[in-house]
Amino acid sequence: MQNQINSIVKDTLINLKQKGIPATPNEYHKEFCNVSKTYNLSIKECKQFKQLVSKLSKNEQIEIEAKGIETFEDMIPILLNRVSKDNVNTLAKLFQEAVTPSISIDVDENLQKFSIKIGNSPALLFEEDIQKEMQEFITKRFEADKKVVKQKTSDIAKLLTLMGQYFNDAIHSSGKGSKEVSNIKSQIQSIDMQKSNGFEELTELQSKLIDAALTIENEMSHVGEKLSSGKSEVEALEQKIKKLEEELDKTREQSTKDHLTGVLTRGAYEEEVKKIEANFERNNTQYAIIFFDLDHFKKINDTHGHQAGDIILSTFAKVLNKNTREFDIVGRYGGEEFVAVVHFNLKRELLKYLKRIKAIINDNDFLYKKEKIHVSFSAGVAIRNNHPSYESAIQKADMLLYQAKESGRNKIIIEDGTTI
Repeated sequence: MQNQINSIVKDTLINLKQKGIPATPNEYHKEFCNVSKTYNLSIKECKQFKQLVSKLSKNEQIEIEAKGIETFEDMIPILLNRVSKDNVNTLAKLFQEAVTPSISIDVDENLQKFSIKIGNSPALLFEEDIQKEMQEFITKRFEADKKVVKQKTSDIAKLLTLMGQYFNDAIHSSGKGSKEVSNIKSQIQSIDMQKSNGFEELTELQSKLIDAALTIENEMSHVGEKLSSGKSEVEALEQKIKKLEEELDKTREQSTKDHLTGVLTRGAYEEEVKKIEANFERNNTQYAIIFFDLDHFKKINDTHGHQAGDIILSTFAKVLNKNTREFDIVGRYGGEEFVAVVHFNLKRELLKYLKRIKAIINDNDFLYKKEKIHVSFSAGVAIRNNHPSYESAIQKADMLLYQAKESGRNKIIIEDGTTI
């Protein structure tokens, strides 16, 4: 065993020297593990690295594979991107508040159990199964709120309809009654009491009847005016309700759009993908998943400021939106990453779309405070028909994006090997 290890050490140093690689601890460890494989010898330190990688998230494993990382030292930058555990408790509380229906008073028993589980072990938020369960609760919460709002709006509409009918009937009745009272008053006034043998009682009665008729007529007139005014107020209330409904629709639309770029939020994008995937399963409609990532975006923020970065993100999103058809979708996946789902029949249609986006960005500069900033992007493209599931296809697009960035950036790589 010791003789084999001595041979591995010797071969490791020889290989590093032949490759012109300095024998740093990191490079030595990497080459040592590679050489040990040729001796069919299992080294504990080499196995530990693989065991650690197997415990990471799928996205982290994909990134490690794409970047060819083989040592603990090279893995450190990826682990540093993880969310701080100090913030997990706060994140868990925010999630519990987010999924609790804000309008519907019914709280699902499963949601209560899930909230208790998350509260007891906040670190579960990073588990893939838990995240899927979270997405289901968020969808249920939205549907519950939407159902209650729809019901309340329907109840208000019914009430307004009944009130309007009542006021119309009352006003019509008031007008008819007032007319009849006026007729009675005219008939009483037409009686000539002087020809009735001058009976004072009849004259007094006539005077009282006329006064009573005048009082009734005035009251009926006031009632009619009040009812007409009430109807106007109801009509104004109907306009307010209509405006509120329009604002509710607008708010619902805004909740699906990213506030900065105007494209779909990640959550809204994933909801739309479900519809596209359902159509794919029914009709086998071919589509491509495209991951876009702006090159050296951090450097742009550091050099020109975050406001310039925001303008570039917003403008890039507008380019994608304007050049993507209505039945295709574009979403902001996070930070400077965007994702698009584009349907096509022939490959040349897809190539035409990709080349058009690339030409627009490459041939133009972004303008910020009279300063021209040139920006490029990298992209990875996966074809849904080549994969057993949407999840598999989008992982492939993500890997191709990393490949494009690692091989020099400013390029689009399609999974059939085509590079633009």
